Amino acid sequence: MTDATAAWSADNPFSSPSDLPFAAPDFDRIREEHFLPAFYVGMEQHRDEIRDIADADAAPTFENTVEALERVGQVLDRTARVFFNLTGSTTTDGLQAIQVEIAPKLAAHSDSIWLDAALFARVQQVYEDRDDLEPEARQLTERYHLSFVRHGARLPAAKQQRIREINERCSELTTRFQEHLLKETQALAVLADTEEELAGLGEGDVSAAADAAAAAGHADKYLLTIELPTSQGVLSSLSNRATRRRVFEASVSRCNRGNDYDTKMIALELSALRAEHAALLGYETHSHYVLADETAGTPDAVREMMASMTAAIVAKTRAEAEELQRHLDEHAPGTQLEPWDWAWTSEQVRRARFDFDEAEVKQYFEFERVLVDGMFFMAEQLYGVTMKERTDLPVYHEDVRVFEMFDEGGAAIALFYADYYARPSKRGGAWMSSFADQSALHDQRPVVVNVMNIKKPSSGPTLLSFDEVTTMFHEFGHGVHGMFSEVRFPMLSGTSVPRDYVEFPSQFHEDFAFDAAVLERCAKHYQTGAAMPEDLLAKVKRARTFGQGFAALEYIAAAWLDLAWHSLSASETVAAVEAFEIRALKDAGVHVPLVPPRYKSTYFAHIWPGGYSAGYYAYLWSEALAADGFAACEASGGMTRENGRRFRETVLSRGLTQPPMDQFRAFRGEALDTTAVLRRRGLIS
Repeated sequence: MTDATAAWSADNPFSSPSDLPFAAPDFDRIREEHFLPAFYVGMEQHRDEIRDIADADAAPTFENTVEALERVGQVLDRTARVFFNLTGSTTTDGLQAIQVEIAPKLAAHSDSIWLDAALFARVQQVYEDRDDLEPEARQLTERYHLSFVRHGARLPAAKQQRIREINERCSELTTRFQEHLLKETQALAVLADTEEELAGLGEGDVSAAADAAAAAGHADKYLLTIELPTSQGVLSSLSNRATRRRVFEASVSRCNRGNDYDTKMIALELSALRAEHAALLGYETHSHYVLADETAGTPDAVREMMASMTAAIVAKTRAEAEELQRHLDEHAPGTQLEPWDWAWTSEQVRRARFDFDEAEVKQYFEFERVLVDGMFFMAEQLYGVTMKERTDLPVYHEDVRVFEMFDEGGAAIALFYADYYARPSKRGGAWMSSFADQSALHDQRPVVVNVMNIKKPSSGPTLLSFDEVTTMFHEFGHGVHGMFSEVRFPMLSGTSVPRDYVEFPSQFHEDFAFDAAVLERCAKHYQTGAAMPEDLLAKVKRARTFGQGFAALEYIAAAWLDLAWHSLSASETVAAVEAFEIRALKDAGVHVPLVPPRYKSTYFAHIWPGGYSAGYYAYLWSEALAADGFAACEASGGMTRENGRRFRETVLSRGLTQPPMDQFRAFRGEALDTTAVLRRRGLIS
């Protein structure tokens, strides 16, 4: 018995489902010291439950084998869901220490299940007899069988042991990468002594920088924190060129300075281990392994899709660069366009062309109005649901809010946790997760969370850029994908779909941020309440495709980089990360120094710890589905209850109970047409 298991008691909040609505986590009771005992006891209980299934005397059936696997491991599942949500959104040194200890043990525990010969033999028997099962049970059986095979259940013992070793080591490395990136990002925040160095930033951003500096122990100074992507939001507003350069160089140098937080060796080892893992399972590369279970199917299919767009994207980017340089030649003679100038100069050109600036637009997007009168209004119009705030439920941070979703008849559907404000303990970016997945088997309704990194002003209203508005709608699209799930089995629930499909509902919902009825309600001046002037709104809409060369290039360059790292065979070695990165970008035709990839290798959190290895292309693949689906939606009336009903019934409620592209065709009415995505990005007229 370990010290952790000795500390276990029935008082541990993870020992049983909470008494709160939807069995939501009881954050008033949960403490850091509860996690390790719950993890260790949860794994022990899960092992015993698995052993009972594997060693059962009765002949294997769907109910006593596959469905039984869906019923077990509840303590471990409850613990892990809360823990890993907290490590992403409000981590501490204590939580990070627990993660370092527990991550490799969780990997080993997972392997002990997937590589259990007796258990696989039972699953194999059910799989062979699956033709008589009802559709969802058959789909679940096929998913379990595929998971066992892809984890190495058919391999000889020696290769299985090597798989275990690789998985444990990868777990250690991804945890270390995440920890290094967080600490390095905090360390590289740019400290300014005077407000003049922040010239161009709005009052709210300056206030947030002052608060961040004070919190870091730098009174009367200003701290510009670094966001996850290469491109930093403040660069479009900062008129002080020296400060822009400091921010940009801090961003691109992350985890590549040869210090304790350097991640180059981690990336190299992860790449090599993944290639070896794929080879053990009979795949040419890690990308072949990953994509075999995605809608794309093969690396060649991804390359073909990206290559079909790359030349047009690069050409548009170069044209944009020439336009920006002409602007500098006219307004700042002798200034050569540099990467840290791009966003700011682009903003100047955009203002001149469309005659507005982002600070002006922000005044019409006050956070609360966008949330309630914009996003929740959209949900009501499309799906007939209402969102009511619950102030009686405990949360894990004071900035988190909880809303309950009700259907038209007043029945409760889900809980929605909204965690929108940035803080030093939160990783960068925006995401959706869940504290509980919908499952009829467990009579569990979904408990979903949306997370963003909006800077919180010290006083006054929170004003949003239109990019932040669309990101809110995007993440809520993931949210309703989880909250509208209506399936029996947890493995098939909600967003448990391929990576290159999961972004389809989220990107589909982005476009509703442009809906006239939504904007009429939420685009109002934060002081006067006046509606956004029609001419300004028209400019915002027209500006949507402005700068899309840059946006598309930084994204697709990162996708090519990801594919390059994970298309290495087990016999190939990489000597230097930076040299490999440059060569990969050149080979793909996207090496444009003025526009570095959205993520460089040393801080590419999506592909090292983030689960998107060989899958970062998925956003573009899904965007093609979303653009085509939304075009069809517009053609049939736009934001109507009927369109919402069809999308909910054919896509949002289905989880992985049927093939994703069958869901898309059921909603769209025909096969995918990529014309819409090219038009959406302004790459064609």
